Amino acid sequence: MENQRNMILAIVLSAVVLIGWSFLSSHFFPTANPPATKIEGGKENVVSNSAANPAADSPAAIRDRRVVLAETPRVAIRTPLLAGSINLKGARIDDLVLIGYRETIKKDSPPIRLLSPGGTPSAYFANFGWSGDGVILPGPDTIWIADGRELTPAKPITLSWTNPAGQAFALRVAVDENYMFTVDQIVVNRGGAPVVVRPYALISRVGISKDPDTWTMHTGPIGVFGGVANYGVNFKNVDEADGNGVQLADANWLGFGDKYWLTALIPGHATGDAAFRAGSGKRYQAELASAPTILQPGKSLITAQHFFAGAKEVSVLDRYEKNLKVIQFDKAIDWGWFYWFERPIFWVLDHLFRLVGNFGVATILLTFIVRGLMFPIAHKQFQSMAAMRVVQPKMKALQEKHKDDKATLQQEMLKLYQAEKINPLAGCLPMFLQIPVFYALYKVLMLSIEMRHQPFVLWIKDLSAPDPLTPINLFGLLPFEPPHFLHLGILPILLGITMWLQFKLNPQPMDEAQKQVFAIMPWVLMFVMAPFAAGLQLYWVVSNVLTILQQRWLYSRHPGMKQATAK
Repeated sequence: MENQRNMILAIVLSAVVLIGWSFLSSHFFPTANPPATKIEGGKENVVSNSAANPAADSPAAIRDRRVVLAETPRVAIRTPLLAGSINLKGARIDDLVLIGYRETIKKDSPPIRLLSPGGTPSAYFANFGWSGDGVILPGPDTIWIADGRELTPAKPITLSWTNPAGQAFALRVAVDENYMFTVDQIVVNRGGAPVVVRPYALISRVGISKDPDTWTMHTGPIGVFGGVANYGVNFKNVDEADGNGVQLADANWLGFGDKYWLTALIPGHATGDAAFRAGSGKRYQAELASAPTILQPGKSLITAQHFFAGAKEVSVLDRYEKNLKVIQFDKAIDWGWFYWFERPIFWVLDHLFRLVGNFGVATILLTFIVRGLMFPIAHKQFQSMAAMRVVQPKMKALQEKHKDDKATLQQEMLKLYQAEKINPLAGCLPMFLQIPVFYALYKVLMLSIEMRHQPFVLWIKDLSAPDPLTPINLFGLLPFEPPHFLHLGILPILLGITMWLQFKLNPQPMDEAQKQVFAIMPWVLMFVMAPFAAGLQLYWVVSNVLTILQQRWLYSRHPGMKQATAK
């Protein structure tokens, strides 16, 4: 009766884990990407990854954007990684696509659109201007004059405008080979009286990020203030703030971050004010403003700003942090608590990819490296397990002898462990040591754009997305899509099988309830891991296979354990 009760309890707990996990994982451990492919009728179809595109619009909105783009004079932007234009009405950088990244894995998929002009549903732009006293200032309807028709890394442009009183304003805009714009805001007072001017820069966007904001991945308002990365401000905080918004002092940089994309303002001067604000129509704004300056007649003022708009590539962020002295710019990626461990894991994986050209193969090689480094510990673990196997008859005899006296049983078991030089907890050590590696790989696959849309072999077209092929619908031959928690890919199934084989080779627990839990655990984890990235599943499957091979090798070196296993 007690065994039956334990078995029922184990089944109930497993069901709770399976059902509850599907609800909790989306909030606390979101999958790296939505599925890149879907198997229908035994054939692969590419699935549009709208969550990876923060400025994805409906077909109607795309037409609207084209109309808006044609309404005003513009200067084209052409770089190896960017294409778009600067709006001469209001001097806004409001049209930008990342030509190196596509919405889906299809070859003809459109590039990621990051910035869109005002008047479109996904308006997202940067603006540079001035506030002041006693001076006529350029505004959102001002038409600027450009000294060129195209902005390229080799050819900066200057936008100019002069007010009736003689004050001349200019924006000198340059762009590099990657994603950084440099904007010099210039004012020359050619009037007869002093004026007060205050340069500002802002990023404005409509709507919140389409990527989830969880405790493992921050999206939304982001920045470094006083040398400390701030992940605590989110869109909800900005909505709830008063008219002054969320004020932040000593801004090193600030902006808006999605999972893979970033816009950020980086001051090249002492910042007066920095804030995040919310407006009507779900419009959010990140802004920097310098201290007011009294500009005497005949004097000029030049204020330098940087504007980043692009992909959060680790090497690019690191380069700006080093060359432009952008403090903690790599923290635009929410590496989290294990930053010190995740960066080395990313570094190794990225270098292995550069060596072999396939992230799946690189993940397998990483698994070999991790298992190799932990081999001495695993060897001791297996030796302890072998000893546990050998003394199991003695342990059973003690259980029978002291089954009615738990305290005495524990004392006698402890004496047995000491006499046989066994550490019953040694078997848990390699598992605990792998937790940081496993979590770090999860974060790397989820956050780093270098892993996005990276194929492995056959049906696995994106290692940062779940395995799309499932036998639940006969590999797409049956015309239905399994529920989220039942969508078991091939890799999760292999994970369950290899874990079951691994547990079978381990010494069986003495307690019947523990035996039943260990018997069910591989199949529970199979369902739990199904929504995660295929790269993470691949790592665990290969790790299990290597563990099984290590165990088999150990059995060959410990005949006593082999005989105990046979019995």
